[in-house]
Amino acid sequence: MANIRNLKKDIAFLVSEVISDSQLFILLNPKQNTDAAYSIIEDAVEMYNLMFQRANHPDGKDNPKLVKQHYRTLRTDLLSQTNSLFERISKLKD
Repeated sequence: MANIRNLKKDIAFLVSEVISDSQLFILLNPKQNTDAAYSIIEDAVEMYNLMFQRANHPDGKDNPKLVKQHYRTLRTDLLSQTNSLFERISKLKD
């Protein structure tokens, strides 16, 4: 299993990609759905804070199996939530 530092780097990278894509949309389309793009940025920042809190405070610190499961679910949650944010960005142009 990857260490926690790499997980935190992945969280920061994926959230920064969502934010930069949203900002790029706002820059290229200043008159279309800017409020929706800003709400995506707010959701990404909220997700960042939540994911970091979950990474810093694992469930069942005494049981290694629970800790491993906690980080496994954290990683899958990160990927699914990031994917949903990217899908929302893709739908902004419609």
